[in-house]
Amino acid sequence: MTNASSWALQYLIVALVALFAGPLLSKLPAAESFPITLFDLTGPQTIRLVIEETGLVILCILSIRAYRQMPDNRKGFSFVRQLVLPVTTLFVLIATDKTLRVVGLSLIERFGPQRYTIAYTAGLMLSGIWISAAWLLNLDALHRFFAPSSQTTRRKEGTPSVEDSDEMHSEEAITEARSATVILNANGSPPSTLGRYKVLKELGRGAMGVVYLGKDPTIQRFVAIKTMRLDEIDDADKLQEVKKRFFREAESTGRLSHPNIVTIYDAGEEHDLGYIAMEVLEGTTLKQWSRKPDLMPFDKLLPTLATVADALDYAHQQGVVHRDIKPANIMMTKDQVVKVMDFGIAKMASSSKTQTDIVLGTPTYMSPEQIAGKRVDGRSDIFSLGVVMFELLTGRPPFTADNVPALLFAIAHSPHPLLATLRSDLPPIVQEVLARALQKDAVQRYRRANEFAQELRSCVQGLAA
Repeated sequence: MTNASSWALQYLIVALVALFAGPLLSKLPAAESFPITLFDLTGPQTIRLVIEETGLVILCILSIRAYRQMPDNRKGFSFVRQLVLPVTTLFVLIATDKTLRVVGLSLIERFGPQRYTIAYTAGLMLSGIWISAAWLLNLDALHRFFAPSSQTTRRKEGTPSVEDSDEMHSEEAITEARSATVILNANGSPPSTLGRYKVLKELGRGAMGVVYLGKDPTIQRFVAIKTMRLDEIDDADKLQEVKKRFFREAESTGRLSHPNIVTIYDAGEEHDLGYIAMEVLEGTTLKQWSRKPDLMPFDKLLPTLATVADALDYAHQQGVVHRDIKPANIMMTKDQVVKVMDFGIAKMASSSKTQTDIVLGTPTYMSPEQIAGKRVDGRSDIFSLGVVMFELLTGRPPFTADNVPALLFAIAHSPHPLLATLRSDLPPIVQEVLARALQKDAVQRYRRANEFAQELRSCVQGLAA
């Protein structure tokens, strides 16, 4: 994401250099004896022409970078993003004309004064039309930028929050606590649009908030829109930090391009909601195969988990840690393609909470370092994938308890049950691979997820032999 103030400062400095550095340096005594001349110009004229045009080229590069990297938040950023290229084009035309009329009359004579005037006038007209069109098409974004912020909607005391928690069982079930935020307009209905996307219907509720089915009317593409509520953060400094972190996470996950990772198309902010638009998938999550008697066949499960590990390894090499690996975030599409979903969503969700809120996430799959609040890396995802592997092999998670604190203590300190006590048909090598993935100390786990993937495939090959 481009930092607006940093970019504006760079733009201003380069513009000043382009306008004034050339004339100043060309007046130095040393300029008269400058050894290189271009287009039959004098030394001072050559210096001025080169410096000014170089500055204008750099200005164009800064503008292109801003257009490509500024977040499309449908407010101030969107307005600047759409205007930066046409305004820079107009500035470059005017500055170049001024330079040529001062030091490059010979160049104009070569091109032909009449043809030069026609070309220059046409350039000015096209730039003006471009600026006008960009201004009018994004005028609503400018209005939203200067409009007063809507009042913060506070949750009334006694109003229940939406929670989706699995029942607590003894040995045969999962202990899971998940929180979701209801995201609605003041009239209780979902927004009609989010950014450029038309909201069609609600698909469900997740860690961040409501998930909608949307459509991009420009290219007629359906998208899943995951939202995060921002209007409950009444501290201005914290709100800016949350937005910064939200877009930074969206940008980092949006850079991931892997056949087994869900593609993120866009991120923005509207109606006091942060949103992420991503590809729509049809299929079932691995949660469907997490309970007896519906366990996935062994010879299909291990290759599936190896594919997930490969996708995680790719993300880790890009500096992205998932943080919430669980069966519900791994999908098998109708075409039998494995897709890992919700990269960075857990961190985005936690960044949106106020100090009085607690994000429980999905503790069953957390690594010991996550529970301890330590900095996590790819090895945390490896532990979580090990928990998923245990559950899909046995029909129950490796760590269970009657309440969340006891569950977190078990994950951090208690050993997982031996596979042989739950499934006697599994070869010992599977227990060895799983045991390394579930080491409490991250140093003792697989260093990289691709090593985990190779070991899983070796188990399958060993059985086939």
